[in-house]
Amino acid sequence: MEQQAAAVPAAPVLAAFENAKGFMPVDEGLALYDAAVRAAGLGLPLLEVGTYCGRSTVLLADAARRAGVLALTVDHHRGSEEQQPGWEYHDPEVVDPVVGRMDTLPTFRRTLHAAGLEEHVVALVGRSPQVAAVWQGPLGLVFVDGGHTDEHASGDYEGWAPKVADGGLLVIHDVFPDPADGGQAPYRIFLRALESGLFTEVSVTGSLRVLRKSAPDAGRR
Repeated sequence: MEQQAAAVPAAPVLAAFENAKGFMPVDEGLALYDAAVRAAGLGLPLLEVGTYCGRSTVLLADAARRAGVLALTVDHHRGSEEQQPGWEYHDPEVVDPVVGRMDTLPTFRRTLHAAGLEEHVVALVGRSPQVAAVWQGPLGLVFVDGGHTDEHASGDYEGWAPKVADGGLLVIHDVFPDPADGGQAPYRIFLRALESGLFTEVSVTGSLRVLRKSAPDAGRR
């Protein structure tokens, strides 16, 4: 595990994170921010899968701003499975009254505006596998926090993990080894990353796992 002092966001950034709609607790947010600051040192974009209302985007955007890179965030903004009507995490405030479906994009934009970080973020509105299929460049960090079914988590991993640059970070949220604590799809892609031999665990904070990518032959040098 790394021993360097953790990077900490300024008070206004942390306040914007805490005031935004979302589910990430503060300790995991701080761990994500620290990872993003370190990864941004590669000079490459930082990308998250699963924008929702921009809570974690605020942290990635500020880390990107500090390094002079961009934060990218991918979401179709129609909500994941557990956010649909009748499910535990449904929020009627983010339902578009005209079309009758969830639309978190306006709330996300308000979150970034309130944080003063709009110019440091590119919002990619679409489904993760489709966006990944056309994205060609390397990334300093990929944060996977999208749909939590095996189909969606696997699609996010398969689409984006190969785009993490050597020395970059793969961050996975909602990793629960014990099924009693939560769904298993993020845990399964976490195991896939370790078993690939390309990623090494760097830190654990709550359900947040940070892994570093190494070159395929790094262990043989």
